[in-house]
Amino acid sequence: MDIRFEEKEAEQLKKLDEIINKYKDEEGMLIRILQKSQEIFGYLPMKVQAYISESLNIPISTINGVVSFYSLFSQEPQGKYTIGVCMGTACYVKGAQDVLDTIKEELQIDVGQTTMDQLFTLKATRCIGACGLAPVITINEDVHGRLSPADVPGILYQYIKTNKESQLNN
Repeated sequence: MDIRFEEKEAEQLKKLDEIINKYKDEEGMLIRILQKSQEIFGYLPMKVQAYISESLNIPISTINGVVSFYSLFSQEPQGKYTIGVCMGTACYVKGAQDVLDTIKEELQIDVGQTTMDQLFTLKATRCIGACGLAPVITINEDVHGRLSPADVPGILYQYIKTNKESQLNN
């Protein structure tokens, strides 16, 4: 199989080769290699899966089966900020669906999608264990609780503003 990568991906491939060489002889190495690969590329596109398949001499179907089975892996580019809307019972009863619908409307994306500017990825999650704060969303590691749909634009704006400020400082 001829796997084509762009020039800018050469540095990423070099790091991937280092990871494959480091872990290839370990028991259960595939998950670790896939995790590290996702850290490098941001997600696991089919060409990265094919490269790992060739490098490890593991069928592509096996690689893709693992990637598609585990929710921690993504085959699509992810946003800088991942928004997880808790859809557990307590959150759902207290209005999580309305919060989710408002986020979808504000960002013009659906669950599982990423905004065109690659800033936000939206996910519906199971219970995150913050039932006393229901309804709850997480944005990366930040938890926002006791939300109403009216809170959503202000929260999103905080992250948009932070992103713009960090771009100006770099």
